[in-house]
Amino acid sequence: MAPAAVKSPSVGQGQTPGAGMITSHQNGGPGYVTEDPMGPVNGTEGPGSGDKLQQRERAVDVPPGDRVVGTVSSMVQGSRSSAQMERMQQYQEELRRKREEDANKGKHEIDLNASLRLKKLAQNPAKTGIDNPTFEAPEAGKETKDGSPLPGGDTAYIWALPTFLYPELEDLLEALRRVQSCLVDTQSQADVALVLGMLHKEDFQSAFTIHSAVTQQMQPRGSPPLPLTSQAQDLCLEVQYILQSTQHKEGVELSNLLTTPHLQALIQAHDRVAEQELEPDPEESVIQYMGETVKLVRLEKAGDMPLGATVRNEMDSVVVSRVVKGGTAERSGLLAEGDEILQINGVPVRGKNVNEVHDLLTEMHGTLTFLLIPSSQKKTPPHRETVMHVRAYFNYDPSDDPYVPCRELGLSFRKGDILHIISQDDPNWWQAYREGDEDNQPLAGLVPGKSFQQQREAMKKTIVDRNPDSPGKLWCSKKNKKLRKKTMYNPNYSADDILTYDEMALYHQPASRKRPIALIGPPNSGQDELRRRLLSIQPDRFASAVPHTTRSPRIHEKNGREYHFVTRLAFETDDAAGKFIESGEYDRNLYGTSCDSVRQVINSGRICLLCLHTKSLRVLWSSNLKPYVIFIAPPSQERLRTLLAKDGKNPKPEELKELMEKAWEMEQAYGHLFDTAIVNSEPETAFHELLRLIDKLDTEPQWVPSSWLC
Repeated sequence: MAPAAVKSPSVGQGQTPGAGMITSHQNGGPGYVTEDPMGPVNGTEGPGSGDKLQQRERAVDVPPGDRVVGTVSSMVQGSRSSAQMERMQQYQEELRRKREEDANKGKHEIDLNASLRLKKLAQNPAKTGIDNPTFEAPEAGKETKDGSPLPGGDTAYIWALPTFLYPELEDLLEALRRVQSCLVDTQSQADVALVLGMLHKEDFQSAFTIHSAVTQQMQPRGSPPLPLTSQAQDLCLEVQYILQSTQHKEGVELSNLLTTPHLQALIQAHDRVAEQELEPDPEESVIQYMGETVKLVRLEKAGDMPLGATVRNEMDSVVVSRVVKGGTAERSGLLAEGDEILQINGVPVRGKNVNEVHDLLTEMHGTLTFLLIPSSQKKTPPHRETVMHVRAYFNYDPSDDPYVPCRELGLSFRKGDILHIISQDDPNWWQAYREGDEDNQPLAGLVPGKSFQQQREAMKKTIVDRNPDSPGKLWCSKKNKKLRKKTMYNPNYSADDILTYDEMALYHQPASRKRPIALIGPPNSGQDELRRRLLSIQPDRFASAVPHTTRSPRIHEKNGREYHFVTRLAFETDDAAGKFIESGEYDRNLYGTSCDSVRQVINSGRICLLCLHTKSLRVLWSSNLKPYVIFIAPPSQERLRTLLAKDGKNPKPEELKELMEKAWEMEQAYGHLFDTAIVNSEPETAFHELLRLIDKLDTEPQWVPSSWLC
């Protein structure tokens, strides 16, 4: 894990991705001290202190939430060279001097000839039905009323063109006037005369009039709706994967239809057109200023579409720190990490902090023009990233994490949620969407990377072990450096032992191979009753695995029906080979449920029902049986006492408390292996809920570990 992602705590409070550019440090770039991955930064106190610290990244058009702005005692000098800094200062000084000259000029005099509109208003207005001599072209070589000579030849046409009829041409004419005053060579004067002659021709004026009228008539009215997605190809591939094992007639027909070349070509064409329709055409141009390559980028900021980039401060520069998936910046491909922003819509931003940039961009809408110094970092060629689906095995709240680079983009989630990881460019902070929230989440959110989360969880375990009486949640601890380095990589904790994420894939069970149902719960939670009820009501659909035993068969028992009767040596050999899901000894006889017994039920087309101890889950999970695990949780103590009383049981209060604690321990230790949970507060309701979940396996694909499908 790169240590740069865990610098001084950021302080924004937004918990969900909003809409915009953002502010921070990523992967240990210039501007932040990286001495210790978990320690204080730049003279600030650790996360436990009450000091208010400045955010490292900031979303420039994301609602800030309850953010707190502070100062950092020192900043490390950026990577800009001294020559580049000097050129930037000259550039800023020239802009300031030009603004002062324009302001002074406007105070002392108004040059009517400097504006064609002012010149037109200063002369006699045209009379209806009478030729207006004001706009007639004077002959070359003659003088004006004030005695000044007119430009010779065709250059006089610039003053004669009736611009009040063509206001769109005013900017062009103004530019030609300025250019004409600067040209001295004959060839350039001839070129200007040629352009002015074309503008004066009636054919050009008629064509321009027609163009203006047609353009006005072609304004969008009742345009077709925008496409819903530009990723129809990905959707087709996902549907084909789901249908690969289906036996239904409609599913087979749909799968064959989706693989036809004509339909695949149509979907590919749809995606290409949709990409153009969904995103306004961005613009980019590169110019030279004082020997520095400057990039001019124009992006369209829609009302409901965020820009999706973050910025950070390097000295008094504002630098793009992160491009977020799903935003306008990422779709345009024109903003890159490391680009320095000089101006936004003509407003200089050098010297502004990231919060001022946020406030500035929040007020801007429509077309945004960025003047940038391109990043010197080597750009990797664009490639199509693969989305990774993971199940989270821990709860995460960005408002409680002092190390998240930008809290406006932090994505909160709960244990068991499915996350779609769309970018791992920053190994410490992945960009992701939460399952079911894609439509309500325009920008991807930031979640801790797997290795980063494992490392800090290992540190928390080490610190808690060393300080068992430490209260509260510990993201890090204020220890001396020697002790931190000694305990940071404790050999007792392996990264693989710390649960963070598990890669998942969608799986739809075949009609002929039903997934076994494993019911897990503490004693007296009702899982045995639910299993027996299913077996008695639908014996053709559900069945139990025939267990193995070393005891002798009784008179009415038949081998393979009630038990598989085996010798003790054979049982112990199979147990050592890992063939049993669970096993134990009772009255000096061995008993166990084997994977082969479960597989026999599956091969018969029925659903195998299992009631297992939690310790047996790991064996079942690592098999190729693809179980669906349901945790049967007990209700409250009072409700549980009532339910047990109906069965003639009268447990003591300490027994009920012990049962509740056992359920909590099971969920904490093995909850990552549960697919779902049912609270058995009402047996009839719990039974119907169990049936509903089992029926859903036939109609809806389920998330399973991707390793099961390899």
